Amino acid sequence: MGEANALYYAARDPLGAAGDFVTAPEISQMFGELLGLWLADAWHRAGAPDNAFYAELGPGRGTLAADALRAMAGAGLHPPVHLVEGSPALRKVQAAAVPGARFHDDLAGLPDDGPLLLLANEFLDALPVQQMVRTADGWRERMVGLDEGGAFRFEAGTRPMDTAIPAGHADAPEGTIIETCPGAAAVIEEVALRLVRQGGVALFVDYGHLRFRTGSTLQAVRAHRKVAVFDTPAEADLTAHVDFATLADVARAAGARVSGMTEQGAFLQALGLEARAAQLSARSPARAGEQAAAVDRLAGAEQMGTLFKVMALAAPGWPDGAGF
Repeated sequence: MGEANALYYAARDPLGAAGDFVTAPEISQMFGELLGLWLADAWHRAGAPDNAFYAELGPGRGTLAADALRAMAGAGLHPPVHLVEGSPALRKVQAAAVPGARFHDDLAGLPDDGPLLLLANEFLDALPVQQMVRTADGWRERMVGLDEGGAFRFEAGTRPMDTAIPAGHADAPEGTIIETCPGAAAVIEEVALRLVRQGGVALFVDYGHLRFRTGSTLQAVRAHRKVAVFDTPAEADLTAHVDFATLADVARAAGARVSGMTEQGAFLQALGLEARAAQLSARSPARAGEQAAAVDRLAGAEQMGTLFKVMALAAPGWPDGAGF
């Protein structure tokens, strides 16, 4: 999964109608504006420190950053911008959308001398997962092998992995799959440790679940349709659901506060999604239908509203974020 996604993102801009998938910032400016105001509100209530900076993980086309920064500016916040992006193709697009942004290959390159105002939308879901499967011989890692014709297939490894299984699941039925994401846990730990040292807040938005569950959630998407995981390696977007419950535990263990976890729809509605849509519709009545459709897409129960979740982290001494 890691190798395939590294090649996939390095070679293309996968976003938009001509790409493979559409993210919330591409649906409407309201998404980025509300997240930017969320950061500005926390910053104001923390005393408006003048050395705070904006950071984003996996900034896509830069649309979220551009919308968030515009809203922040309206609230009096003009932070330096730091984008964590490994794709050369996407960096070019982001540089055009957010002039003056500084780029980093990973979290380690971010400044360490000021409060962190961080957003990450659909970033964690693309990090490679590890799966354990219960076999007749016990728990084994689920791996990728080759069939007689040389095609990829799933198969169980030979090394016993029983000690890696969470308490209470060791005796699960044969065929049960437990999925973890070491990369996501490492990101959350690093962000949490930075919040403790530097101050600030962080907001993670992704599709996933708020309680631990079993089963494989690995999927591939190409041209806006789900395809088999092994059909076109490195030519489809591979993702898996984010286990927010486990990541919240990681953040707390590192010393940060989890100031809220909820569904995206409820979060955006609490921040004023309907009011912003009405404001935009009043300015441009001809686009009122477009605004209503965007509200439904972002917050509707049958759209992104319940599938996508939001988790907020805060440094000790910083206020809880709005919307929870």
